[in-house]
Amino acid sequence: MGFDSIAMLLSGLGLLLYGIKILGEGLELAAGKKLKSLFEKTTSNRFSAVLIGFVITTLIQSSSATTVMVVGFVNTGVMNLTQAIGVIMGANIGTTTTSVLVSLDIGLYAPVAIGIGAFWSMFAKKNSYRHLGLAITGFGMLFLGMNLMKNAMEPLAQSQLFKNWILEAENPIVAVAIGAVTTAIIQSSAASIGILQALASQGLIPLNFAAYIIYGQNIGTCVTALISTIGTKKNSKRTAVMHILFNVFGAVFFIAFSRLVPFTDWIEHISDNKMMQLSLIHIIFNVVSTVIMFPFAKLLVRLAEIIIPDKKDESENDFSMHYVDNLMVNTPPFAVAQVAKEVHRMALLARNNFVLAANDLLSNSVEHFDEIQHTEDVINYLNHNITPILVKINALDLSYHDAKYIGRVFHVINDIERIGDHAQNLSEAAQSRNEESIEFSDEGSAELKSMFETTLELIDEAVESFTNQELTYEKAKKINALEAFVDKMEEDYRQSHIERLNKHICGTKSGMLFINTITDFERVADHATNIAWAVSHKPDIN
Repeated sequence: MGFDSIAMLLSGLGLLLYGIKILGEGLELAAGKKLKSLFEKTTSNRFSAVLIGFVITTLIQSSSATTVMVVGFVNTGVMNLTQAIGVIMGANIGTTTTSVLVSLDIGLYAPVAIGIGAFWSMFAKKNSYRHLGLAITGFGMLFLGMNLMKNAMEPLAQSQLFKNWILEAENPIVAVAIGAVTTAIIQSSAASIGILQALASQGLIPLNFAAYIIYGQNIGTCVTALISTIGTKKNSKRTAVMHILFNVFGAVFFIAFSRLVPFTDWIEHISDNKMMQLSLIHIIFNVVSTVIMFPFAKLLVRLAEIIIPDKKDESENDFSMHYVDNLMVNTPPFAVAQVAKEVHRMALLARNNFVLAANDLLSNSVEHFDEIQHTEDVINYLNHNITPILVKINALDLSYHDAKYIGRVFHVINDIERIGDHAQNLSEAAQSRNEESIEFSDEGSAELKSMFETTLELIDEAVESFTNQELTYEKAKKINALEAFVDKMEEDYRQSHIERLNKHICGTKSGMLFINTITDFERVADHATNIAWAVSHKPDIN
């Protein structure tokens, strides 16, 4: 096998890997929100989880990518271990679709697919059509890469050294090791099986040996998910362990099964196509493994919990992203959805801090002072850490809708952070009132309470609108009316306060505290209104 053949082999492998990548990316982007909604429908029902894992992996053409996403969802608490094992089982079945495509041997049409896909992706007006064009281009590149690899392996048929090695290759453990190591290195079971199919197409590897390599490939594909758990929480590590356990148990079963019965002989009777034979083994391995292990899913979860035990001092860290991590940042539909949850969490923290601080001030209490300061630090942490993630996501190939949303979030998190700052101001004002025994008049207390309740209603309306990304005509009118009412309150109450000062109903200290408080309320209302009006497709209420 000369330099030209090696270069052709590497070129073919590169095209195969890149073709699988952009095929998956194109389908993923074309699916968009539908892909995201699939994961959101994953419940404790393991049947639906398996189906969803299968569909998503079929779309993105990578069980490793699906498993890494599952690890990310478990790490952020969106998915539990029982749901995760179902999706992983489905992902293992879904990855077999690539080998089925390759075994169809329609490489002659690869240049046509690349041409049509490239033209479509460049000139189509709709994003969804451009993404489909990208997927078609990847489809063509996949087959072009396979053709190059098959042609590159032709000289091996004349190599006596290779023939002798293959004839002596009977040790199943060696075959499993070859499959596991190869897949671990290139981190793609689909590409690894593609290489095996290219060898088989030239008659360079016997089916009984290739079957064991496939068993090993299913173990090697776990490496990607295992690497992705570095620095994650214990449940993420347990997810990767479950993936390994599932594939190792499947490999052990099929090694024993293949030694006891003429499994590969049966496959040869089903199809004469060497590439299809390997695809059938791959399908049967994953389907049967799922059927066998499905009733024992809870046992897999329990084993993972034993292998990765709880730590006594382990607790939830407030200073962390609960819904976003780097495992899903490169998957646009999921990244945007998880950012939305993190922003909602940040908004609720600021809203609750505002409530605690205002209530402390109105009731002349410092009960929640430490809690408010802690939460303010968390809000600042989220503000500083969401921003770089938004920058990363913004660099991805986003849909128009998602790109606009990410652009709006840049501004919204600053408004949320400013609400948190004003809540801290109120908390410090409550501390001053308590320490200096400052009293408000009954009229002043009633005014503050009224303004607080109106501002809180405005916050709730704004957060709801932005979270749902929906601002109806009626909702917009209500928010504008609330903001106008708060502005009018601030103006009227400032004047009422001056009159009380002139009548000596309240003192200087209480007066200063009163003015600062209504100013904080009015500023909070402004920031809440900004959040509401950051929603796209704002209605014209003029």
